[in-house]
Amino acid sequence: MTALICGSVAYDTVMVFDGRFRDHILPDRIHMLNVAFLVPALRRNFGGCAGNIAYNLKLLGGKGRVMATVGSDFGPYRAWMHDCGLPADLIRQLDAEYTAQAYITTDADNNQITAFHPGAMNHASMNHVPRDAGISLGIVAPESRDGMLQHALEFAAAGIPFIFDPGQAMTLFDGSELKQFLKMATWVATNDYEASLLAERVGKPIEDIATGVKALVVTRGHEGSYIYADGARIDVPAAKPAQVADPTGCGDAYRAGLLFGLQRGYDWHTTGRIASLMGALKIEHHGTQNHRYSMDQFRSAYRANFSAELP
Repeated sequence: MTALICGSVAYDTVMVFDGRFRDHILPDRIHMLNVAFLVPALRRNFGGCAGNIAYNLKLLGGKGRVMATVGSDFGPYRAWMHDCGLPADLIRQLDAEYTAQAYITTDADNNQITAFHPGAMNHASMNHVPRDAGISLGIVAPESRDGMLQHALEFAAAGIPFIFDPGQAMTLFDGSELKQFLKMATWVATNDYEASLLAERVGKPIEDIATGVKALVVTRGHEGSYIYADGARIDVPAAKPAQVADPTGCGDAYRAGLLFGLQRGYDWHTTGRIASLMGALKIEHHGTQNHRYSMDQFRSAYRANFSAELP
């Protein structure tokens, strides 16, 4: 069972400022801001929602194919995907654009200033969901507005069940468009803030929205998550990371766990715990694709966190 993962592929440039933004940004001068920060630490990571989800799904032994648009600078990322055993045949390269880029500066209080250049991601609608590629389920993760709408329509037209994962793209859609997504999607995955925004924009409590899909997942960080499915709410405990190094990409790791559980036909209690553990294991490492483990190690961590055996 192969999952088609539609979403962004991006480079994340993370810079660490040793001081505090508040010591250099004067509230009464915010209208004429002109500051520079010395950033002695810099990391360039492979990222983007689709890239992160595919990487984590591969760690679990699941099958996924990324569909995205990238730019002329994609070479290093393509080599990384090849080394990780991730197929890139559905990734379209546009030589007149750059791959999407996020530039993130973090201060000593973990405040962040981010600039994001979408680049080739703006043209995600150039890609189309294939009907003859052995795809059995999918996910519409954040990318361009037009791309997300189109890919959801194409999944629905092809009869391929998919997860709607609005993420940071939630604000791109009005209530009627979100209702359209909900009619087409088989499952929905949000964090708690996104769930509140979704409920506000479609004019229904999240519990009522959940009755229109097979499952609706709401993540709540260190408080765990819950899943509305089969007329019930399943509370999923948070797995405990050995250390908290970097939360970036935790949600993508969680969604990879959802896809894996769906591919294996696990119940929602098991699937939720797999997803929870995926998020915790990612948090232990800097970057979104720098963590590795064997399935034996994953099974051991699952046992330690949930006092149960992974099927």
